[in-house]
Amino acid sequence: MNDYIRQVLISAHTIAIVGLSDKPNRPSYQVAQYLQDHGYRIVPVNPLANEILGEKSYPKLSDIPFKVDLVDVFRRPEECLQVAQEAIEIEAQALWLQLGISNEDAKDLALKHHIHFIENMCIKIEHTHL
Repeated sequence: MNDYIRQVLISAHTIAIVGLSDKPNRPSYQVAQYLQDHGYRIVPVNPLANEILGEKSYPKLSDIPFKVDLVDVFRRPEECLQVAQEAIEIEAQALWLQLGISNEDAKDLALKHHIHFIENMCIKIEHTHL
């Protein structure tokens, strides 16, 4: 699994973060800031924010007007199937459900469409292992 995660992280340059909060004390904000500090372009996906961490925020994945490599998800498990469908539509290479988030239907759909899938892991923690 470590080689799989390593390959996903190395091949990603632009990461859309679904559910990114504009509050600095939230885990999603801290993870996004870490990724940004380590050279990734982060794209906030939050319909309630205009900008987070100096980046324009988009209401949904399909509103992003450029290519996204990886979709990182900070949403409830029951919302992940919809996010997986949107990740397929924008032709993302990978779908990552953060620590504590799992969804079998989202996993099945992503893998069926040849999208790398990782769940119940923190992208920040895994990146520190590189």
